[in-house]
Amino acid sequence: MSYKYVTVTREGRIATVRFDRGNDVNPLSIDAMKELTDVAHSFEGDTETSAIILTGNGKNFTVGFDLKDPAVKARVAAGVMDRREMLKVGPKMSKAWEDLEPMTIVAVDGYCIGGGVALSVACDMRVASKGATFWVPEIRNGMNMSWQSVPRMVNLMGPARTKQLCIVADKISAEKAMQWGLVEEVAEEGGAYALALEFAKKIAAMPPLPVRLIKQGASVAANALNHAVSYMDMDQYTVAITSEDHAEGIQAFLEKRGPVFKGR
Repeated sequence: MSYKYVTVTREGRIATVRFDRGNDVNPLSIDAMKELTDVAHSFEGDTETSAIILTGNGKNFTVGFDLKDPAVKARVAAGVMDRREMLKVGPKMSKAWEDLEPMTIVAVDGYCIGGGVALSVACDMRVASKGATFWVPEIRNGMNMSWQSVPRMVNLMGPARTKQLCIVADKISAEKAMQWGLVEEVAEEGGAYALALEFAKKIAAMPPLPVRLIKQGASVAANALNHAVSYMDMDQYTVAITSEDHAEGIQAFLEKRGPVFKGR
């Protein structure tokens, strides 16, 4: 299958998935997210792959959901039922990557923002270049962090750091992300993919069945309650984006000014 924004290459038991919107900052459009979901599903039943590296365009992993995507206007104009269905694209993508049986390693260059963080924490490991920046600014747009990513972040960083990242909403460096537990390894500038490949080769050299069994055991132990405590976040998001604060946050973003929130 061919894709517009995603390419898949293979080297032995290692697959590399790259997504590129043809834009330096690499935003996630609805179509790009659907392609990333389809690519994840394409590995179902694949017993030849032990490790999958997910990376962006080499400049940036992604600045997150593309607020200029025409689908945003369609979503705003839709009724609650239709809007709720449209909002499933991101959670479905993240879940598809979380459910993969091979080990998944995210290689982050440049910006990893919002939906990019949500996608990265759905995978098994994160390797970042020294100059990478992580940011969860959803709250600045009057939104909660969704895609069932909050419990995944809690698993990695603990509740206090998760609240700090998502509520204080400051940008953090790759080094700080590693200190907090959001990232496992930091590479030299521009070296995220090369270091991810080193880990992938080590994984690929191991017996394939125990790799999957150990991953499964660790994931179930960490994620057993994730769905139970986050199944409602999409509905919370649906409510949040109907608020005046959300409209103000988006308008302020587009006008490149600070938002004025009123709790309405």
